[in-house]
Amino acid sequence: MAKEPEITAPPGELRVVVVTPEATLVDDVADFVALPLFDGEIGIAPLHSPMIGRLGFGEMRIVRNEVEHRIYIDGGFVQVADNVVSVLTNRSVEVKDLNAAAAEEQLKGALKQKADTDELLAIRDRVIAQSRAQLRAVRRSK
Repeated sequence: MAKEPEITAPPGELRVVVVTPEATLVDDVADFVALPLFDGEIGIAPLHSPMIGRLGFGEMRIVRNEVEHRIYIDGGFVQVADNVVSVLTNRSVEVKDLNAAAAEEQLKGALKQKADTDELLAIRDRVIAQSRAQLRAVRRSK
């Protein structure tokens, strides 16, 4: 059986890998990464202690040489180990490519939707949270 290649970071640097079910979207080196967790935000710099966290909906910021790269993350998980930040998410979109009008319409539709079961309530709340996070990311980028 072939041994899988180990993901490592250059000495003293932070490597960031963002993966969706379709593709690896980011595989780069960074000075700092900020991620939306389901209960807040976390900042990760080189030599961060190992951790695993559940991601929320929101903006991921990757900083390299004082240049910030902004990506909308739609939940998932993050693992930090040995200066490697591995992000697994269902959906990832460049903030500049987000459509504010579509997010606004999605939010209005979700707020009007009736939710008379626990399942429908959970679906509606998820759509509301996603829409609001997309709108926040768009507004922050201006």
